[in-house]
Amino acid sequence: MNSDPKYPLSHAELLQLKRWNTPTIYNGWEQITKSNPARDGFNLEETRDFMPQMGPMVGYAVTLAIEPSNAKHRELNPNAWSEYRRYVAGVPGPKIVVVQDLDKPRVVGSFWGEVNSNIHRALGCVGTIVDGAVRDLDEMTNAGFKALARRLCVGHAFAHPIRWNCPVQVFGCAIQPGDLIHADKHGFLVIPAAEQSKLLEAACFMDANECRTLIAAARHSAGCSMDETLQRLDAAMHEFRKATNDRFKHKGEW
Repeated sequence: MNSDPKYPLSHAELLQLKRWNTPTIYNGWEQITKSNPARDGFNLEETRDFMPQMGPMVGYAVTLAIEPSNAKHRELNPNAWSEYRRYVAGVPGPKIVVVQDLDKPRVVGSFWGEVNSNIHRALGCVGTIVDGAVRDLDEMTNAGFKALARRLCVGHAFAHPIRWNCPVQVFGCAIQPGDLIHADKHGFLVIPAAEQSKLLEAACFMDANECRTLIAAARHSAGCSMDETLQRLDAAMHEFRKATNDRFKHKGEW
């Protein structure tokens, strides 16, 4: 375990979380969270994973707001890039850059491209979630930098850091700096520090619970009558609920 209460997971535990897809992590998270699992902690709007072949990404949120349509930001803080990069460099990794695009619902320009992806990779970032656009998709992929975004675009317009290390809102989800994020082609899940230490064990338990009950009953139904199959599934559902309730005092998905 990490000694910093804001970042309680070890690097090994983060790598283990990366082995599972985001829905599996959600199944564990809903057992330990006090949030509303139908409303909180995940994207409520459609997002697109532009590098699904990379699999899941896991990291701590570094946050940023941009407004590519507005050229005045470059004049207001010409040193913003350097100040912003120092903020990113000072946060423990792995990191995911969460970008709120203030031009939403318009898409005018991209903060991301070949250069910025390589720069952020050097600063310990593994990818981005941006409620806007990305470009240079092949070059971003070659840099090993994953992106969840709304769409692609051609230019960068006046993309410039406005504010950072601040709460942001992306795809209908509020994210704080330092939140743990698990993301893949299904979307993303945001886990605050207080819920992180129990997350891996909960996800592993729920996955094993599914495999030894409902999935096993379904896969072993060959040669059974339909009535026998239904009885097996009913029994498996009861077993699933009991195991979940015994461990978490919840009945779980089923």
